[in-house]
Amino acid sequence: MFVGPSPPHTPLVNRRNNNHHRHRPRNSTVTSALPDLFLAAVSLLFLWSSPKPLVSLPPNRFSFSLNPRRRSITMSRQSPPPPSPLSQRFANPQSLSDWLESRLPSDSFAAWGVKPGTKNVHNLWLELSDGETSLADSTPPVRTVNVVTVRVIGNNGLVLVESHQELSDGSIRERFRPLSEKMKPEETPDEAVFRAIKEELGSIFNGDDVGQRIKVIPGTYSRRVEERNSLSYPGLPARYALHSVDATVEGLPEEDFCTEEKEYDGEDSTEDSEETRAAGKAVTVKRHHWKWVSPNSIRP
Repeated sequence: MFVGPSPPHTPLVNRRNNNHHRHRPRNSTVTSALPDLFLAAVSLLFLWSSPKPLVSLPPNRFSFSLNPRRRSITMSRQSPPPPSPLSQRFANPQSLSDWLESRLPSDSFAAWGVKPGTKNVHNLWLELSDGETSLADSTPPVRTVNVVTVRVIGNNGLVLVESHQELSDGSIRERFRPLSEKMKPEETPDEAVFRAIKEELGSIFNGDDVGQRIKVIPGTYSRRVEERNSLSYPGLPARYALHSVDATVEGLPEEDFCTEEKEYDGEDSTEDSEETRAAGKAVTVKRHHWKWVSPNSIRP
């Protein structure tokens, strides 16, 4: 029995490691690399599934929007798009009346052309035929109109407004708003301005060339959309796209005055057509009454 000092103790782990290094096979390098590959795979999986990028991307160097629809989407939220217009055309005012009868309150529809200051179904049919108005296929229908509004500025800074109109049925329609006119299809605001002034103010110049008297003030154009019930057609909601400009017209009277309506469309047809028959039954404007007022007194 050995009673001398004990040999130095070598830990079991170290002995195993020593034996491992002493008897390592040739393919041990591949086996030892497996844990490293596993850790690398786990790291890549973590990076891929992370909700926030760990590497900051370079800033966008493009000055334009990468999504061309974004601007139109933003605008549609502020101003909803108009309802889809009707694809059908009405052959005559009676077919339009039959279509409207089931879509409008009966008491409101019955007031068309009867209540002072209102228009009748012949007026609306002519607007649809000329492309000045569109109707949405809804209940009630929505009438969409593009209107040009001209703030005629006088020498003293006052603004010309139409105080009231005399209609062909003898009624009076109160207005108190700047000169305005429905736009024709494919007509630009500038073209509509000159046509509107010629039609509503031209009679004051006794046939002179009104176009040379008109000057549109640069930088005054604006556009807005208003949705309200139509005063001309009770019970019919309306969506107005208003194109506004300021202009001067040389030679206008400085006091209150009136003009007679005249359309400068070059069409003096006498043939018996649905349009001429409807025009004969429509409520028209016979006289416009104008006055100069302070810009602050005009409602927006």
